[in-house]
Amino acid sequence: METIRELLNRIRWDDSFGRGVFEVGIYDRVKDAVEFHRLEELHVEPGNHFSFTIAVDGQVLAIPFHRIREVRKNGAPLWRR
Repeated sequence: METIRELLNRIRWDDSFGRGVFEVGIYDRVKDAVEFHRLEELHVEPGNHFSFTIAVDGQVLAIPFHRIREVRKNGAPLWRR
């Protein structure tokens, strides 16, 4: 099984595979639920292999990659932890 980092790199660098609308399901510990965000909302700092940032409700949050539970492509599940 592909790791989430490998999948995100494949989406970014493989032009034919990276076409489409991607959504990332992130586990919210407070709500105890998975919330989906468009992939474009995630910001990965070069060299950071542990977390990404995302703006939610006006706050910029640092989220570890292990909180990503699912990735959808055009609404269909593509990857799941």
